[in-house]
Amino acid sequence: MADRDALAEANEKRWSQAKLTRDFTSIAKSLVAAKATYQAVAAKTGVPWPLIAVIHERESSQDWRRSLAQGDPWDRRSVHVPAGRGPFASWEEAAVDALVNCPPYAARNADWSIGGALTLLERYNGLGYASRGLPSPYLWSGTDQYIAGKYVRDGVYDPRAVDAQAGCAALLMAMMALDPTARWTGFSFSPIHFEPPSSQASPSVSHPAKGSVGAFFNRVLASLFERKKP
Repeated sequence: MADRDALAEANEKRWSQAKLTRDFTSIAKSLVAAKATYQAVAAKTGVPWPLIAVIHERESSQDWRRSLAQGDPWDRRSVHVPAGRGPFASWEEAAVDALVNCPPYAARNADWSIGGALTLLERYNGLGYASRGLPSPYLWSGTDQYIAGKYVRDGVYDPRAVDAQAGCAALLMAMMALDPTARWTGFSFSPIHFEPPSSQASPSVSHPAKGSVGAFFNRVLASLFERKKP
């Protein structure tokens, strides 16, 4: 089991050093264009809209017919993990369920530092790479922090396989270049309470446990400006 604090520290360090190796402007434009929809889900879950956007891209290439949880159609019962979810009345309803009621229970996250946010995204995909001491392509594909290595199916790791998708960190960088609000400036972290399924404890969102939101964005901006230096 990967140590979460150590993983957050490693991801923060990778973020400070990362440079894009591919152009994701087109994808980022599409994600930013749907900001209002992502913000509606953010208001119900406490998860910042840029994270919702990049999860949507990674899980289903921003297909509005498919669930944020695992990319299965949201209008029928899911068959992939997390299985047995749905059917739902809308993409938004399915997205709220994925963030509130499914591991890693993103709506309960209390650490929105860059390391904490990236680690939440990595947990969304699984910690198989972290257990090997490797950067996760779910985060770092499309940056110089990732070269090769991929789980080609459950439990099967191929060190020569290369993830062709844009990683979440790469997408966040591309979105930030287009829209200042993708830096989450002014996002409200007010506690939100949910009605839990009978088999689960009640989840809630609390204020960040590490540092302030303002300090986080200062670090993000500093790292972005640092990358732009010749």
